[in-house]
Amino acid sequence: MAEVKLTAETRTEFGKGAARRIRRDDKVPGVIYGHGSEPRHVALDGHALLLALRTPNVLIRLDIDGKKELVIPKAVQREALRGFLTHVDLLIVKKGEKVTVDIPIHTEGELAPGGNLLEYILNALPVEAEATHIPEGVTISIEGLEAGHTIHAKDIPLPRGTSLAVDGEDAVLQIVAAQTEPEEEEEEEEEGEEAAAAAAEGAEEGEAAPEAESSS
Repeated sequence: MAEVKLTAETRTEFGKGAARRIRRDDKVPGVIYGHGSEPRHVALDGHALLLALRTPNVLIRLDIDGKKELVIPKAVQREALRGFLTHVDLLIVKKGEKVTVDIPIHTEGELAPGGNLLEYILNALPVEAEATHIPEGVTISIEGLEAGHTIHAKDIPLPRGTSLAVDGEDAVLQIVAAQTEPEEEEEEEEEGEEAAAAAAEGAEEGEAAPEAESSS
């Protein structure tokens, strides 16, 4: 798995005003916790953190005022409209220990012909893995699958040392038939409109005929 090095500085000011000042300096407020230690409030370089978080469950070797910690992101908050980072929670981990994380789900292959649709029941797969060997994701083949097919958590091949953190019977993906309007209904509607137009035209001609006879 990916590992990056970041630096952080301890912060002593708290509250919304302090957080805004930190962000104006292109930094992101955060909290580090885990292994029974007291939570520590820090500020991290915003650009470097943004690049690091492009990798899900990235392993971060953090330098906090000269002290080293190994952490992974556990909660990331972003501004609703523009999407910039506003806060991050970082969990301290140790080599050899297991952690529960959500890993991305990728698919490969093409569905069977017929316009069927792929529906994600889970957008990420909860797994338990060694903290320094968290998989970057899992890949599921959907080649040739038809409507009605469901892929369960137990059907997904996992990397060595990784186990499911959900029930194996939980649905992850399913193939559903595309919903289209029946052509017959469209044809009936068109025929009805044509019949109504013809009837209206006939009525107009019938009204005009007596006037022609009376003038002769």
